[in-house]
Amino acid sequence: MSEAQSERGGFMGQQAEDPSSAGTKSDPRGHMHRIKRLMPDDDARAFLRAQKVAHVGTVDENGWPYVVPLIYIYEGGDVLYVHTGNHAGHFQRNVQSHPLTCTEVGEMGPVHRGHPFACNSALVYTSVIVFGSIRILDDREKKSWFFDRVLEKYGEADWTFQPGYPHLDNIVLYEQQIEIVTGKHSEGLHH
Repeated sequence: MSEAQSERGGFMGQQAEDPSSAGTKSDPRGHMHRIKRLMPDDDARAFLRAQKVAHVGTVDENGWPYVVPLIYIYEGGDVLYVHTGNHAGHFQRNVQSHPLTCTEVGEMGPVHRGHPFACNSALVYTSVIVFGSIRILDDREKKSWFFDRVLEKYGEADWTFQPGYPHLDNIVLYEQQIEIVTGKHSEGLHH
């Protein structure tokens, strides 16, 4: 861990507040207002591994945000993988010009009815947010690895295919470094 990482509280979980930064512009990534909802790092990463869709946010050259739902692979550690078609689309152009991303996975539960007003109601949910830089991998072996993992995660056990992936040149594989990860869980009215 670098000195800068240590001063900010590390890359995982809740970042520590730096009292010497009062009055200066601070980095809000990883900070959580309702600290009691903060998930332990291991729980946040387990939730990240288990979900099916990641919403990946990028920014274009004009500063416009762009969020796209993508399937992904996360097997632990400090990287996750997503892919798109090889058509120089919005996501790919954004990554090439501004490689900083924010990725979210979440799961919504029931709404607990509040009393006496509707605004006293509360949602049960879990979400994990990942911040980090992303890069394009031009590696056929890694693309094959990615699709093997995709079939394991999203496919059916009885599916069979001819061996190999002849269309690997038609996809773009991205590797996102996990610099900060936070998980948040709400039990609704029972928290």
